[in-house]
Amino acid sequence: MGLIKTDFYIKKHLDMAHIFKVLGHPARIAILEHLLKIDTCICGDLVDEIGLSQSTISQHLKELKNLDLIQGTIQGTSVCYCINFSKWNEISGVTNEFFNNNPNTAANCC
Repeated sequence: MGLIKTDFYIKKHLDMAHIFKVLGHPARIAILEHLLKIDTCICGDLVDEIGLSQSTISQHLKELKNLDLIQGTIQGTSVCYCINFSKWNEISGVTNEFFNNNPNTAANCC
């Protein structure tokens, strides 16, 4: 069997690309900012806050939850979401390491 394109990359690069892909949608950034601001949220509040349909919000929440960046608990017919700060700090460390990996501080680029 032949190689697939992802076989050319190390796990660290694939993981980071996945993080950026999930964070690459403005609705997900808005959801995260809202959750950070209020520290907890019921999904209906997100519909009112973000202005997207319930099903669209649910899809974005699913992507954030699959990344383990948010966690939720079921309360009756609602799900209460909050930031998973353990994963938040892990992602922050990975991205900071990537962006701070700049050995050339002088601007000698063409």
